[in-house]
This record gives sequence, structure tokens and C-alpha cells, in this order.
Amino acid sequence: MTQVNQVLASLTSGTVTVQDLTAPLSKDTPTLVLPDPYSNLIDFSLEEVSAYNEPGPFWKHHNIHTGEHIGTHIDAPVHWISGREGKDVSQIDPQRLVGPAVVLDFSAEAAADSDYLISVDDLKSWQQTHGEFPANAWLLFRTGWDQCGEDRAAFLNLDENGSHTPGFTAECAKYIAEELEISGVGVETVGIDAGNAALLDPPFPMHNFLLGNDKYGITSLKNLDKLPAFGSMIVVAPLPIVGGTGAPTRVLALM
Repeated sequence: MTQVNQVLASLTSGTVTVQDLTAPLSKDTPTLVLPDPYSNLIDFSLEEVSAYNEPGPFWKHHNIHTGEHIGTHIDAPVHWISGREGKDVSQIDPQRLVGPAVVLDFSAEAAADSDYLISVDDLKSWQQTHGEFPANAWLLFRTGWDQCGEDRAAFLNLDENGSHTPGFTAECAKYIAEELEISGVGVETVGIDAGNAALLDPPFPMHNFLLGNDKYGITSLKNLDKLPAFGSMIVVAPLPIVGGTGAPTRVLALM
């Protein structure tokens, strides 16, 4: 039996299970809100074309209207100025979209401080306890933020001082991008940077360093609490939009 057949047999028997990490995509999906004078993407919506009626008597179908970076989505290198000469979403190597999933739990820290920034020391301490990150891994950061996904106000956590959601220090973003042999990072929040990352140096350091080093980010993940720290495999499946800076993405974990 080949290795692929072994995986297929394990799926059939239930020895290997599939966990969906994707947030449902609808008109109610919370989306990033940029302050003036910056422009925002449109929210997701469906436009009915036919519904078993005169325009289409045997079928129902829609046009979809959405920004690239809406809901659970991937950030490709060309999304950011630091990766402007890099790959669009259609050019990402498929080998980089499947790999080991490592789940790091910072939910207690985020519950205590919604502006919590994960540090290099946090990651090094985690590795000392759990083991080193495997090559080609996706680091998935659990903060408990997926529990706010049905409540736009709580998910974005906006006030007069900005958006208060957890993220990474600039030093940590640089460490992940330049020192770790991983494919990408996944978060439960609306973006891969902290809500107030515009105030860091450089601004939005995860976007700046990660995408500038041909690594990728996925956002608005769910169900990370159902995965082990080690031992699962992630499948990241974005729409391969030619010229796309990102795309809505189905993210699955095999465990």
C-alpha cells in the first residue's frame, strides 16, 4: 500500500479525521475597517441570477461580489509593498499550501489583554517546551478570537483609539519571517497583524516581513482549539486568482 493509499484508508476508517478551520462566508462576515483616508474593500454578497425560474428554469446560480481579503483568506506576497515583486496568489507553490500544522495557544494572554503582542521570547519558550517547528510548517496562533466571529463589534473591537486585537511584536514578525523555515502563519483575527499594528515600527510588521520573505498569512481561522499542538496536517486552498493579492480560502486540517 502506498503512503497516499494509507492516508485514504485512514480517512475511510475514521482513523484520520478532517477538521474545517474556515469561517463561513456571508454578508455578515466581519471585515477589516481602515480609517480615513484609506479605502476599504466591499463586503461579501451574493447576487441572484436565476433560481429555478424563467432566467434559469432548471438551476440556481449567483454572481459573487467580494474583496480579496474577506473572511478566511490568504495574503500573497504582492499584497504588500515589501513583496511587490513576489508571487500573486495563483503563483504560490502548491507544496507550500500543504504541510505540518503547529498550534500555539495564546488564548489566556489575549483574554487578559486584547492588545497582547506575541514576542520572540514567547516563541522560543514554546519551542523549549513543545519542540522545534518542523520545516514547511504553518504556525497557527490560537487566541480565542474565533469566539467573537458572529459579533462584528466584538471581533473588530474598535474604539476611539483603534482596533484592539492581538498580534505580534515587530521583532517577532521579523524572527518568524527571516529565521524560521516555515510556509506561513494563521490567525483567528481579521488580519495577520495586531489591530493597532499601524503604531509599530515598521507599521504592520507581519505583513511587511512575512510577505516580503515569500511567506504567507491566513486569517479568520476557527476551531484551532480542536487541534493538537503537533501532529496534524494543514491544507490551504485559495482561489488561484491571476494577479490576485489574496483570495477567500478553504482551510482544512487532517488529524
